[in-house]
Amino acid sequence: MPPGMDFDTAAAITLTYGTSYHAIVDRAKLENGENMLILGAAGGVGLAAVEIGKALGARMIACASTDEKLEVCRQHGADVLINYSQPDWRERIKAATGGKGPDVIYDPVGGEYAEPAFRSIAWGGRYLVVGFANGEIPKLPLNLALLKGASLVGVFWGEHTKRDPKGNMANMRQLLQWLQEGKIKPRISARYKLTEASQALNDMAARKVTGKIIVLPQ
Repeated sequence: MPPGMDFDTAAAITLTYGTSYHAIVDRAKLENGENMLILGAAGGVGLAAVEIGKALGARMIACASTDEKLEVCRQHGADVLINYSQPDWRERIKAATGGKGPDVIYDPVGGEYAEPAFRSIAWGGRYLVVGFANGEIPKLPLNLALLKGASLVGVFWGEHTKRDPKGNMANMRQLLQWLQEGKIKPRISARYKLTEASQALNDMAARKVTGKIIVLPQ
């Protein structure tokens, strides 16, 4: 922890921002001016991805299930907001990218949104497989990768930290610099006592959480 960092921020930044930085920079190699679509954008890794993408000069298209969650995404720098509970959400992706589709798709959700999102990807796009918050591991038709000239890219931050600790340390140094510059700021939407840990888990399961929640050891 650098001087001036509080413990709540330290608890909120490591996993979420470490995962998203590794995904976006190391795996997708997102470039300035590209479009990145983020599923589950109001969650911990989702909001981190929004901020990291903006810091790199890309255009952020945030997808979430409610307008309230999308407002949180807007506050963290999202350029386009899409409610994927609406039936026209794929058409809105197309319109937001001038018909091209997103260059990178960041997917920590899985489930029913994965295939329609992949069908919307740009030629030569990169689809980041980050996690399965939906609870369902999707089965994608591989012909879509062929037709789009697209790549399915796995993201396993935990294994990355073991295999390339020096690279991970360099990533964290960049994140801490951005934190100091105000380019990223973890959202802590709730704090719980240790005795309330079960309620914290229930709130996560009920999809009531935006950003990160903190359990305090007291």
